[in-house]
Amino acid sequence: MAALQVKVCGMRDSSNIRELSVLPVDYLGFIFYAKSPRFTENLPLLPDLPPNIQKIGVFVNATEAYILDKIAEGLDGVQLHGNESPSLCAALQQKGVKVFKAFGIERGFDWETLSAYLSVVDYFLFDTKSNEHGGTGQRFDWQTLASYPFEKPYFLSGGLSNENIQDALAIGDQRLIGLDLNSRFEIAPALKDISKITNALKIIKDEQISS
Repeated sequence: MAALQVKVCGMRDSSNIRELSVLPVDYLGFIFYAKSPRFTENLPLLPDLPPNIQKIGVFVNATEAYILDKIAEGLDGVQLHGNESPSLCAALQQKGVKVFKAFGIERGFDWETLSAYLSVVDYFLFDTKSNEHGGTGQRFDWQTLASYPFEKPYFLSGGLSNENIQDALAIGDQRLIGLDLNSRFEIAPALKDISKITNALKIIKDEQISS
């Protein structure tokens, strides 16, 4: 399996972001959804992040104009967590940013729902199905992924913690290219526990070396 990418989502505090920026993470997620406890109205004012870290804005059924405004603030990519259309994904991809399309997964999920998005997103993100559009800290049944029929790479989200990352890696799916770390790695909403993130990165590295 190729080296897994790591996305730490739900960032807001500038000093917390600076602490994270020295770790080997690939993406930081900023949630532009007012109903989320991790909502941030604007990108935090930061010195330049290392070139290995990209800024991803998370949106739920936002207008294209609003998303474009946030891209102009300095986003490298967008993660769409609502009922966004394939045409919106295509329009955003044409702006030169990465597009993640999130889907809430539950038993019996219809994978054909994804087929219209295959050519207009860079990655899927599979999260636990919820009315809150993520951030529940609960994991779905990862065995459901065995029936995923497409080649499009995906990130795994929903309830990941240092206690179950090894289980996630044991899925052994070459299409699983990233893990999305959020609520189980927090001291408080939008404030990440650096020691937990550091430990997670060590677990991932050690597991990949041994596999």
